[in-house]
Amino acid sequence: MLLLAVACGGPRGKKAAPSTRAFPKVTVPEAYTDQQDRVEYTCSHYWDGYLAGTGQTDSAFVLGVKRGELEQALSNYIAILGMAPLKDAQKYVAKFFEGVCEVQRRDTLSQFYTQFTQMVADYLYNPNSPMRDEDLYLPFVQGLAESPLTREDMRPAYRYEAMVCALNQRGTIAPDFSARKMDGSVFTLHGISAPYTLLFFSNPGCGSCKEIISQINSQFGEMVDNGGLAVVNIYIDDQINDWYEYIQHYPEKWYNGYDYKFVIRNEVLYDVRAIPSLYLLDAEKRILAKDAPLEKIIVLLSRQGANE
Repeated sequence: MLLLAVACGGPRGKKAAPSTRAFPKVTVPEAYTDQQDRVEYTCSHYWDGYLAGTGQTDSAFVLGVKRGELEQALSNYIAILGMAPLKDAQKYVAKFFEGVCEVQRRDTLSQFYTQFTQMVADYLYNPNSPMRDEDLYLPFVQGLAESPLTREDMRPAYRYEAMVCALNQRGTIAPDFSARKMDGSVFTLHGISAPYTLLFFSNPGCGSCKEIISQINSQFGEMVDNGGLAVVNIYIDDQINDWYEYIQHYPEKWYNGYDYKFVIRNEVLYDVRAIPSLYLLDAEKRILAKDAPLEKIIVLLSRQGANE
C-alpha cells in the first residue's frame, strides 16, 4: 500500500485558509526491491499526495505549501526523472501536467495553473536554469499548448516551444553540418571520429564560454589529447571578423569553426536559445545530452572516462 504523509483537510462546508503545509512524500512499498522499479514507482506517484491525493475540493492544500519547499520538491522530481528511461520519464511528466490541470479545475478562481506552470518552465526551459531539460519539458509544454486552461494568446508561443523541444531529443542522431576553420578548410560534424564528441556553441569573448573552455581543458584535456573526446567549437553568428580575431584563445586541438552556410539558426538545425550551449554525442553522433548545463556534461564525461 502507498503511504503518504498528507495533511488533513479543513472543516467541511468552509474553505480553509492557506497555511504552511509540508510537501507529502511518497513511500515506495517494500515489495518493490528492484532499483529501477522503485524509480519508476516514485516517478509515477511522486505528485499524488500533493496534486490528486488531498481529497479536497479546493486548492487550499496546494497553495499552503511554501514556495521554497515546493521548488525543492520539483528539483528532486527532476533528478529522479533523470534515472528513468526518457520515454517513460516523458509519460510521467504528462501525468504530472494533468494533475496540475485537475487542481485548477477544482478551484477555478485560483492562479495555481499559471503560477505552477511558470515555475516548471523556469526549471526545465529557462536557458539559465542548471536543471533545464527540454526533453522533459516537451510533454509539459505540449499540454500547455492544447489545454483549455491556457490563455488563447499564449498558445502560439507554447506551440513553438513544443516544436523546438521536439528537436534533437536524447537518443536521436545529431544533425550533420559543415563548418569552416580559420585556414579556410571545411569539416563536418559527422566526419569527426571519436568515442565522444562535445558540440560547443560559443561566442568570442563570452565569459561563460571562457569558463567552459577552462574546465574542459583542466578536467578532460588528457581525454582530448588521446582522442577519446573531440570538442567541436562552433560560432553561428555573422560577425566573422570578431571570430577570426579571437581564434587564438581556443585550444588548437579542438575543432574550431564557424557556420559559414548559416544553416544552424536559419534552418533551426539546432535550437540555440542562448550561448553557450553544449551537446554531448557518442561515437555514432547519438545525442547523450542536449543543451545541457556544464555540470551535467562533466558528470557524464567523468563517468565515461572512469569506464574506459
